[in-house]
Amino acid sequence: MREYITAFLLVFGTLGMLLAGLGMVRLPDLFMRMQATAKAATIGLGGLLGGATVAMWSRNVVALVLLTLIFTFAIIPVAAQLIARAAFRMGVPLWERTRENDLIRKKPSRTRPFID
Repeated sequence: MREYITAFLLVFGTLGMLLAGLGMVRLPDLFMRMQATAKAATIGLGGLLGGATVAMWSRNVVALVLLTLIFTFAIIPVAAQLIARAAFRMGVPLWERTRENDLIRKKPSRTRPFID
């Protein structure tokens, strides 16, 4: 039974990584690519590490994988958001068919102060 769980998690993680790679190739601008790679690579890495944990079941492996997953799930989304924000401030162009841009400076409303 352990082999089936390992195989499922490894295939799931591999598909997540494949989706991240396809997102890098197929999506039109930097911001969409950042989102695809951050989400799919995080989920893909979780599946791959989960499969490795089930295959090599020991306390040391479980502890290392849990620490790796905690740091990965905390750091990758934040890093992607900060990189995208820096790219936006540097003037990296959006895709020409982008309809809404929530990062443009708008006038502050009376009820809510403007925070940059």
